[in-house]
Amino acid sequence: MKKILIAIASLLVLGASAQKSERPAPQPPIDTYEKFKIGMAGYTFVKFDLDKTLETMERADVHYLCIKDFHLPLNSTDEQIAAFHEKLKSKGVTGYAVGPIYMKTKGAVDTAFEYAKRVGVKLIVGVPNHELLPYVNQKVKEYDMKYAIHMHGPDIALYPDADDVWQHIKNLDSRIGMCLDIGHDTRNGKDPVKDLEKYHKRIYDMHLKDVTGNTKLGYSVEVGRGIIDFPAFVKMLRKTGYSGMVSLEHERNMDNPFMGIAESIGYIRGVIRATK
Repeated sequence: MKKILIAIASLLVLGASAQKSERPAPQPPIDTYEKFKIGMAGYTFVKFDLDKTLETMERADVHYLCIKDFHLPLNSTDEQIAAFHEKLKSKGVTGYAVGPIYMKTKGAVDTAFEYAKRVGVKLIVGVPNHELLPYVNQKVKEYDMKYAIHMHGPDIALYPDADDVWQHIKNLDSRIGMCLDIGHDTRNGKDPVKDLEKYHKRIYDMHLKDVTGNTKLGYSVEVGRGIIDFPAFVKMLRKTGYSGMVSLEHERNMDNPFMGIAESIGYIRGVIRATK
């Protein structure tokens, strides 16, 4: 009897081991198979260092970061930039752009373009004063970079929504476009799905967020808890063939944003799968 029990126990252990080895590995994120990619806007981590940022991105399986200067200062040395990229690489993250960078002088424009060149990216998310747009136009030609103007909704007068950005850039070099912040666009009374369709040829970056209303009183919430129609948004991404980043800019509970980040990334990936 003792020998039989030992044999049965051995078979159970072997069976459990075989079952464990046969468990499938986690699948790649659903956005892996889309033209567009889910990324992270660096501002989400304004209260956290780079290590915490990358740890969070790794756990969320997000691999693209728009670099903010509080993680990599504008005056960083080439050695610091190289070390920064090595740290990103160790977590499977690519820095795809820099910004948003606010520019009030020609000197600030010069600094931003030279910074982007040294960082090794071809996209700047910027907020230039209106009078600087001709100079930015000159710089995109000189550096052969794309420049995405970020919008701010009703909070400040500078570039409140996609229509306003378009009026300022429509006659400029085609490398100057917009960063469509779908939350701020909505808070200024606009429809970000329609604006994506209207301006997709000049949209070079996007900020993903949700908001509670289409006025200044609306505020940021986790993606899926507000009023934006995300199934329609994802379908429009596909319809327009948008191939850039859709980067979460999480602005709720920024002292402890991690549950909100996970919920937002999980929700948008669920919508991507459900609308496939």
